[in-house]
Amino acid sequence: MKRCSIGGQAVMEGVMMKSESGIAMAVRRADGTIATQYTAQKSKAQKGTFFGLPIVRGVVAFVESLTVGMGAITKSAELYGEKIAEEPTRFEKYLSEKLGKSADNIAIGIAVIVAIAFSVGLFFLLPAAVSSLLFRGSTTAGVLKSITEGFVRLLLFLGYIIMCSLIKDVRRVFMYHGAEHKTIACFEAEEELTVENVSKHTRLHARCGTNYLFLVMAVSILFYTLIGWNSSFLLRLGSRLLFLPIIAGVSYEVLKLASKSDGIIARIVRAPGLGLQRITTKEPTPDMIEVAIEAFNLAMAPDKNNAATDGAVKANPSEDVDPGL
Repeated sequence: MKRCSIGGQAVMEGVMMKSESGIAMAVRRADGTIATQYTAQKSKAQKGTFFGLPIVRGVVAFVESLTVGMGAITKSAELYGEKIAEEPTRFEKYLSEKLGKSADNIAIGIAVIVAIAFSVGLFFLLPAAVSSLLFRGSTTAGVLKSITEGFVRLLLFLGYIIMCSLIKDVRRVFMYHGAEHKTIACFEAEEELTVENVSKHTRLHARCGTNYLFLVMAVSILFYTLIGWNSSFLLRLGSRLLFLPIIAGVSYEVLKLASKSDGIIARIVRAPGLGLQRITTKEPTPDMIEVAIEAFNLAMAPDKNNAATDGAVKANPSEDVDPGL
């Protein structure tokens, strides 16, 4: 089976595919046409550089996935036809002038910071607070306390995913997520990328971000257990946040190794994440697969597909599209 380095994510009514040289996006508009965009962009985690070192590259990849993902969601809304009417705030304009960045990039940066703060609060601050309440005045061994805190974090993560899957619009995004995985799986099986061929492949993939997030949760349990338990809430929370980049980097390396092997250990490591993908991916419709194929082909050969211009529109509405969906 051919290994593919391309990854991606679902966006608003479309799919983003990221190759080593750039980012491709395809979005199904309400009129049935497919709007595409390609942006040349390389990761900072290049071999032979500090950012390309093991562990470090995982942290870089995590930050880049957040910034690229936020930007892709915003751009997909524009490609779909929705106007982003909000004016930059005074603070965003101020930062734009001082940093020499566009207001859009500043807004995306702020959104990433807010997302990270929310994640830290939900998956680290809250579990630490809950465990402090559970074990107040307790003589329970520190190992058991750390493991309990880790499982609280894991349960919150699972609950968050399940709650998101109950939202109608999110379920539609999960369908495009499935289309993305199926397209990559079809390519790795060395089959022609047609809607019929892609449809028969699995929507579960070893390199999915869902697997990565689960590994972060699992590795954090082991790591924080080794560090030990501190009765001071603030010191314990500080240690959790201090070592989070290392955990993110280690989890990235584990994911890469597990995705390259079919051995029993690799399959065991992949199994929980693949199980969670049954929630975060759904079976796509043929028109969604068509969009994913467009994004993948554009990522593989932007010049050949002649769509390097922002917002290029392929005027071939799918017969399967219902603009009212």
